[in-house]
Formats: sequence, C-alpha cells, structure tokens
Amino acid sequence: MAESDPTLHPIAILVDELRSEDVTLRLNAIHRVSTIALALGPERTRDELIPFLHDSLDDDDEILLALAEELGQGFVEYVGGDQYAHTILLPLESLAAVEETLVREKAAESITQVSKHLDQQQIDEHYLPLLKRLSTGEWFTSRTSATALYAAAYQKSTPQTRDEMRRMFATLCTDDTPMVRRAAAKELGPFSKQLSHDVLLQDLLPAFRKLAQDDQDSVRLLTVDALIAIAEALSDEECKQYLGATMKSMVSDKSWRVRYMVANNFVKLASAAGDEIIREELVHAFVSLLKDNEAEARTAAAGQIPGFAKLIDREIILARLMPCIRDLSTDSSQHVRAALGNQISGLAPLLGKDATIEHLLPLFLQLLKDDFPDVRLNIISKLEQVNAVIGIELLSKALLPAIVELAEDKQWRVRQAIIEYIPLLAKQLGVQFFDDQLGNLCMNWLGDPVFSIREAATVNLRKLTEVFGIDWAKTTILPKVLAMGDNPNYLFRMTTVFAITTMAPVLDVDVARASVLPTITALVSDRIPNIRFNVAKALEVLSTSLASQPGGKEIVAEGLLPSLEKLRTDQDADVRFFAEKGALTAQAVVNGDLPPVTDENMTDV
Repeated sequence: MAESDPTLHPIAILVDELRSEDVTLRLNAIHRVSTIALALGPERTRDELIPFLHDSLDDDDEILLALAEELGQGFVEYVGGDQYAHTILLPLESLAAVEETLVREKAAESITQVSKHLDQQQIDEHYLPLLKRLSTGEWFTSRTSATALYAAAYQKSTPQTRDEMRRMFATLCTDDTPMVRRAAAKELGPFSKQLSHDVLLQDLLPAFRKLAQDDQDSVRLLTVDALIAIAEALSDEECKQYLGATMKSMVSDKSWRVRYMVANNFVKLASAAGDEIIREELVHAFVSLLKDNEAEARTAAAGQIPGFAKLIDREIILARLMPCIRDLSTDSSQHVRAALGNQISGLAPLLGKDATIEHLLPLFLQLLKDDFPDVRLNIISKLEQVNAVIGIELLSKALLPAIVELAEDKQWRVRQAIIEYIPLLAKQLGVQFFDDQLGNLCMNWLGDPVFSIREAATVNLRKLTEVFGIDWAKTTILPKVLAMGDNPNYLFRMTTVFAITTMAPVLDVDVARASVLPTITALVSDRIPNIRFNVAKALEVLSTSLASQPGGKEIVAEGLLPSLEKLRTDQDADVRFFAEKGALTAQAVVNGDLPPVTDENMTDV
C-alpha cells in the first residue's frame, strides 16, 4: 500500500515506530511528528494524524511528555493555521487527565499556547466544552489540570461564557480533593488579573477567602500569591476592608509553612497593600515574623528587611525594626544570621551616617566575628553600601581583623572564598589600604599548602592587576612573585610559573621583557620535570598574550622561542609534548599568523 501511494509513507512509518517495543524508537517518532505533519499536509494532519495520536496514546510518561510538548510548539501551522487550531485540543485534553504530574502540566501549558490562536467562536464551541469536561472529570487529575486553563481564554470569551467560567472555577476552589484546591489556589492569582474590579470582588473574593481558611496548610500557603494579586487590583481602602483580616490571620497562621510564604513575599504584599495598612497592620505583622518561633520564617523575614524598610519611615525603622534586628544578630540559627548578614548593609543608605554608626556598625562588627563563615562572607560581600555611607576609615578598622581571621581559617574552602572577595574589597577600599593591610596576605596565599588556594591566589593577582593597573603590579606584586622562583621549595617555584601564566593576559611587553623573561628563562633548566612542562605552557600563553602588542613578535622570537626550542629536546616526554605545542604557537606569532585566543591556550594551568 505504501509503495503504491507515496503520501501514505510518512504516517506508515510513524505507525510502525509508535508500535515498536523500543521506547527510544517511539520517543524519536514523537519528536519527528511535526516533520511528518509537514509531509502529510494540513488536511491529512487534521483528519488522520491528530486522531491517530489521540487513539494511540502511549503508556510511557516520557513519550506522553514529549507529545504534549510537541503539540504546543507551533503545531498550529501544521493543521492549517488559526482557523483549525482547535483540532489540536483533542489529544491534549487526554494528556491533561493522565496521572503523571509533569505530563499534565505540559499538556495544560500547550493548551494555553493553542488558546492564543482561537477566536471567540472557537472558544465557545471547542475550548469551553473541553474546560467543562476537565473541570467535572471523575478523577482529580483532570480537575487539577483544568484550573490552569481559565486565565488564558477568559478575555476572549463572551460575557455569558465568562459567567460560566467563573462559576466553574469557584466550584474547583471548593473541591473535595485537596490536590484540586491546591491547584486552584495556585492559579487564583493569574485568573484574578483577568477579571474586572467589580467581578473580582463579587465572584472571586469569596472563593479566595475559603481557600485562605482551608484546613490544609498546603492549600493556604499557595493563596499568598493570590492575596498579592488581588491586593494590587484594589484601592488602599478596599485592601484594608476586604483583605486586612486575611493578612492578619496568615501572619499568625498555625502552620510555619504559611508564615514562611508570607515572610518570603512580604515586600510584594506590603507594596500592593498601600501606606495606610502598612502603618496600621503590616509593621506589627513584620515584627512578629522577625520574632517567629521557626527559624525558616525568621530567615525569610530577614531577607525582606531592606525592602520593607524602604516603605516605612526612618523613625519606625529605628523604633520597631532595630530591636528585632539586634535579636537576629545573635539568633541561634546560623541561617538566620547569614540572611541578616546578606541584608543588613541595605539599611545604611536609609538610616544615614550617624544612625548607621550608632545602630548598625556595632551589629556589623558583631556579625564580622560570627562563628559561621557564611555570615562573615555575606557581610564582606556587601561592604560597598556601608562604605558609601560611613566612609573607609571607620570601616577599615573593623574590617581587617575579620579578613585576617577568614584568611587563616582552618577550612580551605573558607580561605578560598575570601580570596574571591579580595578584588571586590580592593576596589572598594583603595590601593593605599590594600598595600598597607592586605598585600602581604595575598602573597602568603601563594604559599598555601592546598593547591586550590594557590591557584585561586594567582587568579586573584590577575584581577588585582586589572583593578589597580600594570604599573602597580610591576612595583608591588611582580617582584615578590618572581622572587619565589629562586625558592628551594619546588612548590613555590611552581607557584611562580602559575602566577606568570595566569597574569599573562594583563602584562605588557616592557614588563614581560624586564621582569618576567629572566625568571621564566631560568626555570627552563629547573631540575623538576613538572616545573619544566608548566614553563612550556606558560611560554605558550605568554606568546599568545604578547602577539597583538607592539614589540610582542620580537620578544617572542628573541626570548620565548629559544627557550621552547631548548625544552623540545628535554629528556622528559611530557615536557617535550608541551614544548612542541608551545613552539608551534610561538612560531605562528613570529610569522604573523596570530592564533585565536581559545580556552585551551589561555587556560589557567
């Protein structure tokens, strides 16, 4: 049959592959369904392919997920455009009712995409019946999927259809199954944004209140987003009248998970609620969340401190929030203190210099001495805001002891973390402070017993050179780095090679000729093979870095290439390999065939 009619060939192949026992073959067939649809043409796709896909739905969740995705990715054009878009809804409806959550969610997402192509008549004739069937399905799975489909088509519907949609959605909000109510609570916010003000108050607000008082905390916590969406649609006075009691009950909910959700979205909630309800209700509510019994809720609330503080007066911050912040700085939970450390500096611009020095600086110093490294690092990472308010002199007195302590921490990952912050600190604190207080510390890291620290220290030197300039590096860093090349301990000599390789991209020709070349040339004859082949790598990186600079070709030809030629005759095979590779790069530079800068030839060794 397929031989006599070539047009049947694509669907025949699809049929065969979809009936295969091999899951991979079936999955590949689904991924090619758009190609098959293109070969069949719009009419046969509508009449044959879509019904076939619907009738032969697989029992493998991975294949169902792939089909749900394919049907939502521009498949409308394969069925003949917008006027036939509704035909795709048939298999998607079945997929929206399956047991696997991921498949249902993807099917609902694809139905939403298809709905954008439907006109009002198609909504009434095809989309609404689908919505009814899913919303009244016997199994909770179809009703769960239905909740996500209301917002997309509401604006395209007739007034009569809209009334029916609101009634059906309200029914789902009171469904007997908690999973359906959860889904309705999740979709309540997006659906509320499609409704007019009066309809929202009349039809959806009662449904929201029922969900907000649900006996399942997993339902109540999902109504927080809906609360924010509804508050944004109401005036300040209406928020106070219709939502004030719900806000208060959520903040004091018996479930910590609900309180956590409120705390985590508190700034959004306060911004939507308006100034009056903030003053009368939400300041007290926020204070109670900062004092919550559960550490998770306190952590979430601590993360909202600067955002909420922007919405209230400076006097209220000092009188109501600062006592709570002091308590949080000594909280028993390290995660609460870390969250506070990440946010406390955001209060400095709001309080001004004097109040920051009086109220925040003592807490700042206390958190810098915290036993938990993340707390100290979070403080240090946000120094710029505090520095802008109180100045470097006060800040530096408190800062240095904490940095020294972190730099010498017994956990190497802590030492590595502080190294990553050094360029940021350098930019904020200036070259003079860095040279006086932190320069020796950075050099000490180059001799750390842990390789990862030594590696991070060399990257740190390159970043510092980018911050302070090559002239600073030439007088301050390079002499100390190059002096390590004569150290009897081979690890120090190796660190010199690593540092040269890492800093190569920011070095100029003069520095390379006067300072780097003599040291690297001497190390060509080092007795340790590991050092010699890393020297070969360094010479290659230097060749690439100098190639585009004036005088770069000459220094490569006169200084780097002879050293690489010497290493090409080394007795060690690894040294010869990297020397050969480096020599090819250097020769290309000398010949003017500038090689592209790639990860391979610029990788930190």
